Amino acid sequence: MRETQRAPVVAGLMLALFMAAMEATAVSTAMPTVISDLGGIAHYAWVFTAYMLASTVVVPICGKLADLYGRKPTMLAGIAVFLIGSMASGQAHTMGQLIAFRAVQGLGAGAVQPMALTIVGDLFKLEERAKMQGLFGAVWGISGLVGPLLGGLIVSTIGWRWIFYVNVPFGLASSAILFFFHHEQVERRAHGLDFLGAFVLSLAVVSLLLGAQGGRATLALPAGAALLVVFVAIERRAKEPLVPLHLFQRRVIATASVAGALIGGAMSSMVTYVPLYVQGVLGGSPSLAGAAIAPMVIGWPLASALSGRIIPRVGFRPLVRLGFLVVVIATVWTALVMTEGATAATARLPAGLLGVGLGLANTPLLLAVQTSVEWRERGVATASTMFFRMIGATLAVGAMGGVLASSLRANPAVSEGLINRVLSPERRAIPPETLRAIAGSLQGGLATIFWLICALAVIAFGVSLAFPHVALSQAGPSGGGASGKAGR
Repeated sequence: MRETQRAPVVAGLMLALFMAAMEATAVSTAMPTVISDLGGIAHYAWVFTAYMLASTVVVPICGKLADLYGRKPTMLAGIAVFLIGSMASGQAHTMGQLIAFRAVQGLGAGAVQPMALTIVGDLFKLEERAKMQGLFGAVWGISGLVGPLLGGLIVSTIGWRWIFYVNVPFGLASSAILFFFHHEQVERRAHGLDFLGAFVLSLAVVSLLLGAQGGRATLALPAGAALLVVFVAIERRAKEPLVPLHLFQRRVIATASVAGALIGGAMSSMVTYVPLYVQGVLGGSPSLAGAAIAPMVIGWPLASALSGRIIPRVGFRPLVRLGFLVVVIATVWTALVMTEGATAATARLPAGLLGVGLGLANTPLLLAVQTSVEWRERGVATASTMFFRMIGATLAVGAMGGVLASSLRANPAVSEGLINRVLSPERRAIPPETLRAIAGSLQGGLATIFWLICALAVIAFGVSLAFPHVALSQAGPSGGGASGKAGR
């Protein structure tokens, strides 16, 4: 068995994460323009929730596959599916097609992001992992800066479809590097994947999302709740459950999962709805919409790098609590300033502060979870933590999409066709009084959404107060993993 060459592998992982992170911010920037082309403002949130739901369901499955078959094949398969979904999304001609293809893309993303973090956990010791989190945080920062700016440029020049095509060279380069330079020795054993649990969970989440749309669809809420009960019963009996419930008997994983779900909902909702506010309410360009959220993904890596350096001195818990407190301040600030008279630049400072809070909290949160388990559980523990963050994001973005749809339906003078025109270059031809009515409806719904984001952040901070002390030397014995001298 050849030795893993850590430097090229890290480069390959960075390329994969760059691809996924840039995609998130670029699509958020492009979506108002996509709506103006394909229509379907009522389904705006579903373009994001379909992606996140698919990612959410597949994350724990990929975590289990990684522990059974190895991180490398799982990662390569995820990149391949992500690229297929990207190419198909670029070919979409209806909103329904785009939603479906985004779900395929999400299936791939559900493998790429947790596998990258798990491989890092295998290759590096705790002290090194803290430093690597800073490096990977820098990747998020660069991609976060490039994504909105590149997204705005692409939309304004060659068209929104190239937002998806641009992923291909990064994915192919990452796959080639990992194929040739990452080598691991995995103990193969009998297995059983919890496809029934994944299916029931998907039905439950879709039911909850439909119920959040309001109207007659509200009847889906009790069905979703009942399906969640069925899902828990399935997980209790499954030989290899989608979500290993025994892990959540550990306080560190339980609190990290709940707090992660809440903060994931707050973060994803900000990234989803701030660009819509800038373009739909303020009349800004796609580039301005992207620039409004860019500071968040710049502040994140800077704070993540700082957090990684401080962890060996202060431990995990103080940074988790401080980070979540900063998030509360940032979300309250956003809700207070995003009112009538705001400008595209108004959101930048609170967005940057939000990124600082996320960077301070997420690095110690993840490292504490990885430190508290053995190698054979590290993949599924990492994936399970990300699972809850993504399920929180999926439900929050979908539910807030329902809030927005209800606000728009409340004004019969605001039709979907008019909203599509507001988000397109035809905006200039709309009579001023009509434009004000449409912007007012959008602003009313989005103002409610921003305060709901605050509520999520406040509850997350409350949960973080229960985060336990985790000793830096608590890591379980290593085993399996990458061959050679890769530290663990």
